Amino acid sequence: MSQSFFIVLLLLTCGALSAQKQEHRIRNIVLVHGAWADGSGWKGVYDILVKDGYNVSIVQEPETSFKDDVATTKRALALQDGPCILVGHSYGGAVITEAGSDSSVAGLVYIAAHMPDAGENEADDGKRFPSDLSKSGAIKKTADGFTYLDPVQFHVYFATDLSAEQAAFMAQSQVLNFADNFKAVITTAAWEKQAELGVGSRSR
Repeated sequence: MSQSFFIVLLLLTCGALSAQKQEHRIRNIVLVHGAWADGSGWKGVYDILVKDGYNVSIVQEPETSFKDDVATTKRALALQDGPCILVGHSYGGAVITEAGSDSSVAGLVYIAAHMPDAGENEADDGKRFPSDLSKSGAIKKTADGFTYLDPVQFHVYFATDLSAEQAAFMAQSQVLNFADNFKAVITTAAWEKQAELGVGSRSR
């Protein structure tokens, strides 16, 4: 995950939370990674947040199905000892949109992620807001329906802010993502609940 994501996360999460009264400050943060990655991509963010006194949990989505990823996220939320901020990067935005209606979630943070509405899916949002990656041809598919990124193009389209060595390692250790995950329809958009509470809203 690039340094630009770190900065956005800190501005949207730490800055907003530190503005609360100290005695009511939310201390729990749950991080959800995107497709073709795993929780280790949050290491830089984790280190900064822990140093600042936050309790940070990192979800390890199996990416075998959208349902599994949502269930894994909810399992992590159930372990929290109080209200938390739920953060999603990329495909993780769809995951937190479905999982974030949990009563423990006090706010949602989307890091370079889509915010699909109920009845929508990640693929639809990707068509409306196409990325360079989606237009590159770097996304490949296995015979049994899992997607992965072409290791040769991985650095250019997925990890441009990282060193060539680190990008090469990530390319070879990437988590294959079941293709149908991007077509999974959102049943409940958690950000709508947050908007109703005055926490935020979605704009197109």
